[in-house]
Amino acid sequence: MTEPTIYELSSPGRVGVRFPESDVPRYDPPADLLRSDLPFPELAEIDVIRHFTHLSAKNYSIDKGFYPLGSCTMKYNPKINEVTAGLPGFAFSHPLQPVETVQGNLYLMYQLQEFLKEISGFDAVSLQPAAGAQGEFTGVKIINAYHKSRGDEKRTRVIIPDSAHGTNPATTSMIGLEVVHLPSDKRGNVDLAALKEICDDTIAGLMLTNPNTLGLFDENVCEVIEIVHAAGGLVYGDGANLNALLGITRPGDLGFDVMHFNLHKTFSTPHGGGGPGSGPVAVTAALADFLPAPIVGIVEEASDDVPPLYGFLDPPQSIGRVKTFFGQFGMLVRAYTYIRMHGPDGLRKVSEYAVLNANYLLSKVKGKYTLPYDRICMHEFVVEGVWPDLPDVHALDIAKRLMDYDFHPPTNYFPLIVHEALMIEPTETENKQTLDAFADALLKIADEARNEPELLKNAPHNTPVSRLDEVKAAKELVLCCWLPEKE
Repeated sequence: MTEPTIYELSSPGRVGVRFPESDVPRYDPPADLLRSDLPFPELAEIDVIRHFTHLSAKNYSIDKGFYPLGSCTMKYNPKINEVTAGLPGFAFSHPLQPVETVQGNLYLMYQLQEFLKEISGFDAVSLQPAAGAQGEFTGVKIINAYHKSRGDEKRTRVIIPDSAHGTNPATTSMIGLEVVHLPSDKRGNVDLAALKEICDDTIAGLMLTNPNTLGLFDENVCEVIEIVHAAGGLVYGDGANLNALLGITRPGDLGFDVMHFNLHKTFSTPHGGGGPGSGPVAVTAALADFLPAPIVGIVEEASDDVPPLYGFLDPPQSIGRVKTFFGQFGMLVRAYTYIRMHGPDGLRKVSEYAVLNANYLLSKVKGKYTLPYDRICMHEFVVEGVWPDLPDVHALDIAKRLMDYDFHPPTNYFPLIVHEALMIEPTETENKQTLDAFADALLKIADEARNEPELLKNAPHNTPVSRLDEVKAAKELVLCCWLPEKE
């Protein structure tokens, strides 16, 4: 049954708010600026509240259920994050205020930079990039600027493994560099022989996601980095999967030169449903001068009883701004809160539980689903959503059927190197009961695929909207569900 729109609930004469008589002269906009074809609905305040509350209950959210969304770390966001981000001194400050009036905000940003340096093993951090993709763009731009500053103009190629995140080749192309594809070996690692063959004096660097999108930690990561460095290139670390490494290993210690963080994933700011993202970039000392400006620093040292004065510093060879002002400040507050609440030991437990949960879930389903790389996984794993003797059932059918069991589907058809991929990340925040229920649903669906395949082909059955034509939906957007009838 189709839900009534707010226009259809409208009744002439109902008023939500009654304003007092104006004590200033009335001003009517010019007639050519007014639109008469969009009448406002007439409703009382309670009608509006009930309507949108009812609709909101139909949305799936992390507060309602499990998001096994591989490579996106859709974990629970502690409400303390929202409390701190909403404190007046944070929520109502303005980026153009004099630095003397926002010392608490700058202190938080400075400390967050220091935290991220310690967590990752790098020497300098910029909080400016607005999200992971922009962090990638910033990191590769820094690599490019570094080579050009040395007069090394011929380094125009970037190596990207087939197990990398999909935004990596787009980032490389946007900067005007050439993408060089690198295959994986039979264990899901970078193919070392292929890497050695590719590396020459035209290579600017390698973009490495580790753990990769197969959920596997590259067993030869140190050798991979050494090969690229020996050719004069730099290694960019895609930090989107840092949720598996916190407190266990630091990418900077492994030899990476630059890395971005996804604060909205690893450090539990509202990824997806709440947004926006935040993608700080960390670099080694050799690249610190190229970071986007400005960076928060101490501009006057403490003296006697006077605390230090925090302000903004411009790296001498900065690539420039990548975002207005100083980053997604509300997200920075949330990430800072998350780190302070957990502390070093708590952050390590985040990764330990994320890896434990993923391997537990994998052990429950791998007998019924094909595992292309049969190894201990990190925070996520990939199985095939298809069976050789059931060619008409696909990963998309499994994903749609999961919705009937009240679970959000996992990532479908990525990474591309796995046929009919289902990419599953349970995160550290889910308990055993949830994981068991999800595994049971996957096992039941595997049986249904064999005994009642039409259940899958026509799923979902219990959701407010049934299966859509996804290709048509992407090409023919319907952004307005109701228009007034023309008289």
